[in-house]
Amino acid sequence: MMHPLVETLVTLGRGYVRRAPGSIGHSPIAAHFLNPRLRDNPRRRAVDTIHGATFAVDTQDLIQRYIYMFGVWEPHMSRWLSRRLRQGDTFVDVGANVGYFSVLASELVGADGRVVAIEASPVFHQRLLQQVRLNGYENVRAVNVAVDDEPRTLTFVLASSANMGANSIVPYSGPAESTFEIEAVPLTDVLEPAEIARARVIKIDVEGAEGRVVRGLEPLLDKLRPDAEVTVEVTPSRMAQLGDSVEELLATMSRHGFHTYRLANDYAPGSYPRMLRDESVVPVRWRGPVVEESDLIFSRVDAETLP
Repeated sequence: MMHPLVETLVTLGRGYVRRAPGSIGHSPIAAHFLNPRLRDNPRRRAVDTIHGATFAVDTQDLIQRYIYMFGVWEPHMSRWLSRRLRQGDTFVDVGANVGYFSVLASELVGADGRVVAIEASPVFHQRLLQQVRLNGYENVRAVNVAVDDEPRTLTFVLASSANMGANSIVPYSGPAESTFEIEAVPLTDVLEPAEIARARVIKIDVEGAEGRVVRGLEPLLDKLRPDAEVTVEVTPSRMAQLGDSVEELLATMSRHGFHTYRLANDYAPGSYPRMLRDESVVPVRWRGPVVEESDLIFSRVDAETLP
């Protein structure tokens, strides 16, 4: 438990980082003071995001801690989605975790739109439902299922509750925080015809199983609307452990007319104040090999950058 003075300083520091104009001191306060203390002495709060939604957080977890500190997760991706999604669109969130991007998308697509939030973890699925109830959303269909290239039973392992987003089917031999088994099906078995037809963005973040999910998605690619885009967070080393490769994934998307773009990302807490200010970052055409964890965006737009 934090000393009362430190507790007060954390509250003041968080307020300074989120609301003080300019950028002086924001990065070191976030990186060296707030982040370790909120991780080691968790707070459980309902906080506002910068997009206007309310989000219930537990700061022991990385994603929820950043939402508490900054009101946002992955600022560049959040900004790109805000430019992409419009009223009436459908957003498909494969690997929705505790629901940050589903919550953001729900605000963007409005009452006439639809969000399909797919999450394998029963615990995270319940947290996602909590966010939906907290905001009174009626346009979110939350599905507790795993997505794969074929029906099968999968075992998920969470190495540490300090990063609950790391739930994965990639083989892991170390001590586990938790494990669970769940049935998996291809995305073709999850989405309804209207959701496929109206999907503007499909986001896939599945901690190494990207190749399997995209293989299962392939039968749908030619059924998507012409301006539909697919964003995939790829981790080449983890994909390789499941016998997959980024090259195969890129080839699949290319066969169906999609070009590859890469969106810059940084998970260091000290980088967030800069990323929040820098609105110039856009997805850039990517023609080389993908050798590290990357946020890739696949679009039928043929250009050097995506607006």
